[in-house]
Amino acid sequence: MNYNFDEIIDRTGTDALKLEALKPRWGRDDLLPLWVADMDFRTPPFVMDALRKRCENEILGYTCKPASYFKSIEQWLLNRYDWKVSKELINFTPGIVPGIAFVLKCFTKPGDKVLVQIPVYHPFFLVTEHNHREVVYNPLILENGQFRMNLEHLKQVIKGCKLFILCNPHNPGGRVWTKEELVAIADICYENGTLVVSDEIHADLTLPGFTHTPFAKVSEKARLNSIVFMSPSKAFNMPGLSSSYCIIENSEIRKKFSTFLNASELSEGHIFAFISVVAAYEQGTEWLNQLLNYIQGNIDFMDEYLQKNMPLIKIIRPQASYLIFMDCRKLRFTQKELVDFFVDKAHLALNDGAMFGKGGTGFMRINAGCPKAILEKALKQLQTAYNEVF
Repeated sequence: MNYNFDEIIDRTGTDALKLEALKPRWGRDDLLPLWVADMDFRTPPFVMDALRKRCENEILGYTCKPASYFKSIEQWLLNRYDWKVSKELINFTPGIVPGIAFVLKCFTKPGDKVLVQIPVYHPFFLVTEHNHREVVYNPLILENGQFRMNLEHLKQVIKGCKLFILCNPHNPGGRVWTKEELVAIADICYENGTLVVSDEIHADLTLPGFTHTPFAKVSEKARLNSIVFMSPSKAFNMPGLSSSYCIIENSEIRKKFSTFLNASELSEGHIFAFISVVAAYEQGTEWLNQLLNYIQGNIDFMDEYLQKNMPLIKIIRPQASYLIFMDCRKLRFTQKELVDFFVDKAHLALNDGAMFGKGGTGFMRINAGCPKAILEKALKQLQTAYNEVF
């Protein structure tokens, strides 16, 4: 079956965050919104069919995890990552950011140090700060158009850190970390008694030519000292269902976290949380392959368009995900001027790169998970603004 990713879908009237937050955040609602990390493609038909079928039974009662839920996860991880897991290793969580917050509460106490690599998905350090833990920063290095880890600096600053929240693959830079990089992280964290929390929500969006490696799979030290969070929500465009899970291979860590979750019934999902995962993982391979090819086409189109028409703006070509970090430093704006340029001149609502921490200044993040026509419209608006100034 050929899926249509060119279809433009009107999301007005659906309480879509990307639209409803325009006025409160930017003071205007005439902006083309390419900021929130969900896609403007239909959620796959096999997921929607599973939800509709469940609604045919008009009792929305309490729901347990079916055996098919665990089986679908086990099979997906085996087929896609050659990672063999069993039901006992899997814990449901209502979203990965809440899951990280649960880990913070379970394994650290107020005042403890938690390490993150910036620039990075901002809830990593915001959730840490809001839970009264101290954030320790290990800045990434931008080199030859891609981010790389500063392992020597990491060895210095990790001492005393209870947790390391890893973005694997990286957001907003789109890096797919190599096995060698992950092994180095595993060694450093194991030797310092620092538990690794690996957010792998973008794993299934690894683009053609690259291979994602689950952190827990890279070495014995990684396996024994990690919590890996995953979800089909990004890849299959269903983040509103808040269904994710974590894999914990170390029995002591798993028991402690399971006890914490069960104490507050945090591992109990809603009525659609499990059947959506089953549908995505059992039927989603071909749809996902077509999606990734389409996203790669959008990335290529944007890169070529900028090189031809706006050479002062470059992109960090993502190796995973539909999120693109735009390097606008050659425009020589202050960060406020840069944001104002995109909002007031180009009429685009994007993510301010500074929100991702040090290393994000001079950048903007754009969501290319949309029909090509929308991306082209955004680039033409940007070009009009660009030509007025440069």
